[in-house]
Amino acid sequence: MYLPRITLITAAVLALTACGKQDAATSQQNASAAAASTDAVVVKIGSANPLTGPFAHWGRDADNGVKLAAEEATAENLKLDGKPVKFEVVSEDDQADPKTATQVAQRFVDNKVAGVIGHLTSGAAIPASKIYSDAGIPMIAGSVTSPKFTEQGFKNTFRIIANDQQQGQALAKFAVGDLKRSRIAIIDDRTTYGQGLADDFAKSVEAAGGKVIKREFTTNSATDFMAILTSIKGEKPDLVFYGGMDAQAGPMVKQMRKLGITADYMGADGVNTAEFAKLGGKDAEGSYASSAGAPKESMPGFAAFNDKFKKRFNADIQAYAPYTYDATRVLIEAMKRAGSADPAKYLPEIAKTKLQGVTGDIAFDPKGNIVNGTVSLYQLKNGKWESVAKPAAASAAQ
Repeated sequence: MYLPRITLITAAVLALTACGKQDAATSQQNASAAAASTDAVVVKIGSANPLTGPFAHWGRDADNGVKLAAEEATAENLKLDGKPVKFEVVSEDDQADPKTATQVAQRFVDNKVAGVIGHLTSGAAIPASKIYSDAGIPMIAGSVTSPKFTEQGFKNTFRIIANDQQQGQALAKFAVGDLKRSRIAIIDDRTTYGQGLADDFAKSVEAAGGKVIKREFTTNSATDFMAILTSIKGEKPDLVFYGGMDAQAGPMVKQMRKLGITADYMGADGVNTAEFAKLGGKDAEGSYASSAGAPKESMPGFAAFNDKFKKRFNADIQAYAPYTYDATRVLIEAMKRAGSADPAKYLPEIAKTKLQGVTGDIAFDPKGNIVNGTVSLYQLKNGKWESVAKPAAASAAQ
């Protein structure tokens, strides 16, 4: 069809005008979306772990659990106090050191975090917890197992994992009752975690009818254990228990076998890692350890969580990521129920928690301990930890 040239020019101008209006509208929509994103209230969640040093593999694992939960919650487009929320994880390196942990805690307070997930170790968590208590900031631990943590009378401290007294009881019952070991030597690293765990294990061994024939100690930075192991060898133990972490446990079991000590080797959750298997090599085979929680394969949400975790971080779960993920969810769900990220408003909601998490059902007793915490037992076979006893609810701490 023929159109006069003037008509074509007019049509082109109109088309350009329309496109310009459409582009302007699109730009305005994008600007509005960006503004809405900018207008989101940032809720800071502190994540405290050792991110450097011999326990960094634990710390990064725990920190990643917090990050994954926070990212998912942000993607849900939640609103608190009628405003959209973005959850921001503030990660700090406490180096698993009590003094550094208190400095980290004060920085969190100054940074006005709404809550804290951590610290990884009992020795760091306990001194830091007073600072959070004084500031009224909720603290949920996914790995702190010392009974002292929830015996301070603070209303802001919670844990979603069984404690060391419960682990000690389960390990002693297994060592004396199931393995029929009666001459037991104990070593600990003098930390709040290691010594407390060893003390609870020793009491439970005696209560179960076994005998502690030797107590020795080291530090959480030691690498040479030959002197204390030589002392232990003379007592002819049939089981050696270590209260401490994998960084020392691996070299210790190698030196133990080098000395010709054939006794069983046992630890708790600090030893139940792939890192221990790597450090101990063939000498670690057959070792026993516990976990202050259910086996991964029996956790109701582990399979889906594991897939998400690997996709996000391109890493295998070390130990506590499922627990710190759940701890973060507990924190955020309490905020949702309270309709606020103000610690004074949502803290009471944490105590009322009834949540099915990745790790299982989560609820708290009046002290902040998880109700019906589980302890599981494992043996290292062909470089992999395999469950050796059916997990059961741990007996209540006395």
